[in-house]
Amino acid sequence: MRNRTALLLLALSLASFVTLCALCGAPMADLLVYRAEGAAVAHGTDLYGFTVTEWRLPATYPPFAAVLFVPLTWVPVAALKAAFLAGNTLLLATLVALSARLASRPLPPAPLCTATALALWLEPVFQTLLFGQINLAVACLVLADLARPPGARAQGLCVGVAAGVKLTPAVFVVYLLLRGRVREAATAMAAFAGTVALGAALLPAASADFWTRRLYETGRVGKAWIVDNQSLRGLLARALGDPGPGLAWALPAAAVAVAGLALAARARRDAHGVLLTAFTALLVCPVSWTHHWVWCVPLLAVLLAEGHRRTAALTALVFTARTMWLVPHEGALDLELPWWQQPLAAAYPLLTVGLILSYDSMINRCPTLSTEQTGKPTCSSRSFRSARR
Repeated sequence: MRNRTALLLLALSLASFVTLCALCGAPMADLLVYRAEGAAVAHGTDLYGFTVTEWRLPATYPPFAAVLFVPLTWVPVAALKAAFLAGNTLLLATLVALSARLASRPLPPAPLCTATALALWLEPVFQTLLFGQINLAVACLVLADLARPPGARAQGLCVGVAAGVKLTPAVFVVYLLLRGRVREAATAMAAFAGTVALGAALLPAASADFWTRRLYETGRVGKAWIVDNQSLRGLLARALGDPGPGLAWALPAAAVAVAGLALAARARRDAHGVLLTAFTALLVCPVSWTHHWVWCVPLLAVLLAEGHRRTAALTALVFTARTMWLVPHEGALDLELPWWQQPLAAAYPLLTVGLILSYDSMINRCPTLSTEQTGKPTCSSRSFRSARR
């Protein structure tokens, strides 16, 4: 009975989402960019010289990713959009399952379906499906490695492949090194090097163009000051009314990077280290679009598993409220927001900075530690509740 109810809830959630997409005419613009990248590879045209869609979007990923996108050209656009929607839904369920594993609380089928149905409406997940993005796939690749116990076979391989597709997951190589997991870090670096070598072998001209020029053209990915960008750079650009905050962003970003990775290095649980690394990367990257923040799914899983219910409720509220879309953001209005609208426009980085700053106090509130499958001491939900009484 529970399984049927959970499946019904998931079906209703998906049906509501598809209906909303149909009414809004979801463009899946990023999917069209991926398809154009695959076409450029297939036809031998300039990979980084085109723009597509009414927003004139260019290719921004390494050549290896473009090679992976070639099969997208074999399917008509309408069918491709439907396939991406279905595929991303399956990836969301996979991410929920991997997040539960990261939190050491594996989910049976009924709770898994229920959690997937609810997670669909988290703004980063919603936007990922709406744009036809690959964020869920990248997060699943990383967690497929890091949600396993340390020392598992071929651990690091998926992290390296994810970095070969979207670069930013390379920060997890640093995390592995800081945790003393040298073998896994070496595996990840070798896998990443393999993706670069494959891209260079198949697309030598595009590879030279990307690694010597396009990689450093940060403006290619979009305007860093718009509300879509939930990184520290976006926050400070809007707060200062300056589209190029320079040192006003670089210095705080460096401090956050050092602090976040230092906390990840000495985290009591691997789950905490993984999340601290992910959110540190999201904060310090020049551009972290709202749909990049799908890491809210494992964050919620870990918070709930450890009994931080109020924090989990606040986190879920922030990631569903869509406050950044409530403030004026047409044209250059993002740079003219009054002070009281700034927190609404930067909800994700403000929440994340708060969680990072309160990390030690949250963990230290748990006086009793239990040992899980990793063999490391962790804060159990029971001990956390007892500490609050």
